[in-house]
Amino acid sequence: MPELIEAPSRVEAAGTKPKLIDEYVGRVNTGEDRVSVAHMRSPAGWVEPGQRPDFDEYTVVLSGRMVVEHEGGTLEVPAGQGVLTRAGEWIRYSTPEGAEYIAVCLPAFSPDTVHRDDS
Repeated sequence: MPELIEAPSRVEAAGTKPKLIDEYVGRVNTGEDRVSVAHMRSPAGWVEPGQRPDFDEYTVVLSGRMVVEHEGGTLEVPAGQGVLTRAGEWIRYSTPEGAEYIAVCLPAFSPDTVHRDDS
């Protein structure tokens, strides 16, 4: 039987400016550890610490532009496109002009498995 997810849970974000994270599926909102699905709204100038997560992350940019730094360079992801970052890769996300996007993590995002750079 289908199960309605009535509302997301607001999750605290890392980074240089406040970013809104509304988790629909994941450890916080549904207790799910296999996958997380979150709606992100990131302001202009937001930069997240670098990380080497233990999960794959699929991101679909709905508006704005996301920049993904990685060990081989930089990738720009405009609205209407997506990006896959794989577990074990070093990455750093930023939104120079701001962005709205959906992030799906397999397995689900966890602060214990994101492995952010020390700052």
